[in-house]
Amino acid sequence: MHNGRVRYLIFFQYLGTKYSGVMKAPPHQAVKGVQNYLEDAVRSLRPVNEVSLSISSRTDTGVHALGNSAHFDLQRQNGKPPFAEEVLVDALNFHLRPEPIRITRAYRVPGGFHARFRAVSRTYVYRLATGVTHHSCMPLTDANLCWGLRHIDLDVGAMRDAASLLVGTHNFSSFRALNSETPFKDPVKTLEKVGLELGDAFVHKHFHRDIQFWELTFKSRSFLYKQVRRMTGALVAVGQGQMSVSGVKELLEAQDSQAYPHNLTSPPEGLFLTRVEYHRSGKTSQCV
Repeated sequence: MHNGRVRYLIFFQYLGTKYSGVMKAPPHQAVKGVQNYLEDAVRSLRPVNEVSLSISSRTDTGVHALGNSAHFDLQRQNGKPPFAEEVLVDALNFHLRPEPIRITRAYRVPGGFHARFRAVSRTYVYRLATGVTHHSCMPLTDANLCWGLRHIDLDVGAMRDAASLLVGTHNFSSFRALNSETPFKDPVKTLEKVGLELGDAFVHKHFHRDIQFWELTFKSRSFLYKQVRRMTGALVAVGQGQMSVSGVKELLEAQDSQAYPHNLTSPPEGLFLTRVEYHRSGKTSQCV
């Protein structure tokens, strides 16, 4: 008899422009979080149990995801067998319409599995567009999906030199914004990758303005609050000649969030959580 409660791990994507962030917003708040809509979709399946998702990776207002993840428990009514994984994906996506939120995969996992604490790495990509002299110059397919910079030229070599300083294990206190969780978060993180590569417009083949796209990639087991956006802001400042490579080194070594320059943090719209990885059967699995 398949009448027990089952735990699922889901991977999902969303465009974060219209949401308060990925985390659930309280009932009195007009703008909801992605989690509100995900939980409503699960409730539409009429489970016996209370619905509560545990999100693996928090993202803020305006930040997007191509591969966030969460787990939840589901027990069907009248002793019905658990949903097959592909059926669950289709059912949840049906109830999520017309929101820009999509479930990409679902897996049955053991009851003790936790989406946040079992994650072995998270990868973020920050999209830049140079040569955007006015917001109307940006192709519609990239609006709110990258940071438009007015000047076309970036000192890519200097940015890569500065990025290399961030790789490895460091105290990243200077690159975190303060919030209520700051006293409880270890500022020491290990960055496996900080890279800068050429990117592309989503409609590059059909778009001919002189706009160049770049992608900054950051990979670590976990990140501090606004750490990626602060690192991006500093690297772009290096590329624009507003900060030296040695200035990034001094900022890192200061280990003080107050040392971070005002108005340097990059805006949220260029940031994508692209991948959350887990160990599975002796291997690392991922979903995009």
